[in-house]
Amino acid sequence: MELVTPEIGLVFWTTISFLILFFLLAKFAWRPIMGAIDVRERSIEDALLKAEAAKEEMARLTNENEALLKQARAERDLILKEAKQVKDQIIGEAKAAAQTEGNKIIEKAKIEINSQKAIAMADVKNQIATLSVDIAEKILRKQFEDKHKQDELVADLLKEVKLN
Repeated sequence: MELVTPEIGLVFWTTISFLILFFLLAKFAWRPIMGAIDVRERSIEDALLKAEAAKEEMARLTNENEALLKQARAERDLILKEAKQVKDQIIGEAKAAAQTEGNKIIEKAKIEINSQKAIAMADVKNQIATLSVDIAEKILRKQFEDKHKQDELVADLLKEVKLN
């Protein structure tokens, strides 16, 4: 029962032991422990400050990267737009050149066709003239064989000349 209701001697010696232990701890252990705690606290604060600085740096780098990405996308879009314009211009010029060349070829073909047509017509006219002369020659030979028919033809021609 002594522990539940301690006597005065036990309380006295426990208090003396506690004070001696407290004095020894305060004299030899308290400063190194508090120094270690202070060093640890400062190192934690430094680590937190460095972590905050690293976080801010990462945020800044992230923002710079996003800005660079936006700029690169804008440049890419501009390059693609310019390339499309150049492509459209080249296609337009090619179409115009093809149209001009096609018109020249068509015009040359028309001229060639008209030229060939004129040559063919002249050839046909020459052939018709030759045939007509041959037929007329045969008819006239046939008619001039007979003297009486020659006289009738001359008389008819004279009548027609006087009427006109």
